[in-house]
Amino acid sequence: MKTLIKNVEMVDADGRRFGKVLIEDGKIKKVYKEKGNVKSEYDQEIDGRGYLLMPGFIDMHCHLRDPGFEYKETMETGMQAALKGGFTTLVAMANTKPFMDEAALVNANLDKAEALQLCNLIQVAALTKEFNDSNLVDIESLRPLTNVFSNDGVSIMNPDMMVAGLKASTEHDFILLTHCQPETELVRRDVKLLEEIGGHLHVCHISKKDTLELIEKAKVKGLDITCEVTPHHIFASAMDYKVNPPFRTYPDRRALIEGIKTGVIDMCGTDHAPHSEADKQKGAPGINNFEMAFAMYYTVFEQNGISLEKLSEMLSNGPAKRLGLKAGLIKERYPADLVLVDLNWEGKINPKEFVSKSKNNPFGGETLKGKVMMTMVKGEIKYDDNGPAL
Repeated sequence: MKTLIKNVEMVDADGRRFGKVLIEDGKIKKVYKEKGNVKSEYDQEIDGRGYLLMPGFIDMHCHLRDPGFEYKETMETGMQAALKGGFTTLVAMANTKPFMDEAALVNANLDKAEALQLCNLIQVAALTKEFNDSNLVDIESLRPLTNVFSNDGVSIMNPDMMVAGLKASTEHDFILLTHCQPETELVRRDVKLLEEIGGHLHVCHISKKDTLELIEKAKVKGLDITCEVTPHHIFASAMDYKVNPPFRTYPDRRALIEGIKTGVIDMCGTDHAPHSEADKQKGAPGINNFEMAFAMYYTVFEQNGISLEKLSEMLSNGPAKRLGLKAGLIKERYPADLVLVDLNWEGKINPKEFVSKSKNNPFGGETLKGKVMMTMVKGEIKYDDNGPAL
């Protein structure tokens, strides 16, 4: 199957250019200049109508709630919501029920994702058994299935377990994702340990100026550390809506935006955390983010003069590089995971129209810019906008 996408402006971490893209067998076969002559025959033609073509977004941090919490979200509804938001690859956290702490459980989720044929799935494995503070999982059995380990949702308070995790990340070559609360204190401890013993560390959902400064200093020292920022932490501040970490002060939010500009913050991560209405009323922390994340990021980036190339780097190429994926660029022989975006669209958030099973989102009525019009995974259209806005 050969597909030609024409009449688009392509944007990725490498730059902006008008052109056409030829897709064959799930991969980008050739990238043409705007007036390039397409000599190859093809089966399908997609007119991009002047929209922006970007590499598929890679979400470094999300919760699919499957198995165990399907009343909040299933893998299928979560992936459908992700595709509506332009996300083609999902790094799904391990705080399911049961926890993703055994090879059979991780393998079952990978098989489920393969059967659904929606998004690419990287299933995170737990670092410790049942997220406890004393027993590492059997990393040797899990490592062939995933290169990401995390107890996200629970902080690793025991420094001995953090030492063991960092050492294992070097020995078995995986990325250790950390959920730090209290944030700055634990990041300070973890950076010190990283400097002493090494490892591959990724700090989830940073939200404070002080944390950013610690990570910046660690990078200057050459430590292997990356971090992510959520859409909501750069979009709003001081909101009385329960998320972990909480909404911070206005100076914290401005510092995060500056951290994007300087490159200290490496990538985006939605921390999509669906909850039922009843669970939110009981105080469950989390926000439903898949379907609005791109528009939130783009709105903030545009307001602050941050380029689309930078946005693409943080949504696609940055996560791809950290995960060791050949993805995240519009480049020949790369996967045809692509997103068509209308930057001129402007509209209001309406959580009632989410395709996600849950609707927990405090931004109803907020005006955003930018809308995903089409999402393609391995050359196949998996989402095509056919209705109202977010």
